[in-house]
Amino acid sequence: MSRQVFLYDPPDRFVAGTVGLPGRRTFFLQASAAGRTTSVALEKAQVEALAERIDELLDEVVRRTGGSAPVPAVAPVEYADTAPLETPVEEEFRVGTMALAWDAEGQRMVVEAQALVELEADTDEDLAAAEERLLQDETNGPPMLRVRITGTMARAFAKRALDIVNAGRPPCPLCSLPLDPEGHVCPRQNGYRRGA
Repeated sequence: MSRQVFLYDPPDRFVAGTVGLPGRRTFFLQASAAGRTTSVALEKAQVEALAERIDELLDEVVRRTGGSAPVPAVAPVEYADTAPLETPVEEEFRVGTMALAWDAEGQRMVVEAQALVELEADTDEDLAAAEERLLQDETNGPPMLRVRITGTMARAFAKRALDIVNAGRPPCPLCSLPLDPEGHVCPRQNGYRRGA
């Protein structure tokens, strides 16, 4: 079976979003264009890392080009996308590996999210080699979402993604663990239940 690549070049919309209540949310990347939509599931930490790395890469592009690249310093307000994910949200795959690149010729950010794959190997070196072979296999590699977006779209994506990550449960002021609506057992309170 050949590798399935969900390519959006460019997408009409590329966002991070969630389904569910804080504390039980499932995070998704969703790309849509020309009447088709692709949703891939990932962890909250992956969304946060992706958004932070996008901002860092865009800052580096601006620095290296002396500000001549079409990349805004911050996400323009008119590009803010606060709409929910397009429904129905159907998971194509769960993300394992992500990659970012800047295409200087096309002036586009390239975001790749590849499916999580379980590999077995005897040593760490064998595992690393097997992972590299699989990820480079354009014919039989894992499914992948590949999105090419402008610098402006990338800034807007990163801002929304960080806003969504931070919209979860508030942290406990004592231990920094997430507070559920019914409270939590705080280790700094010797196990006594603390209300929200």
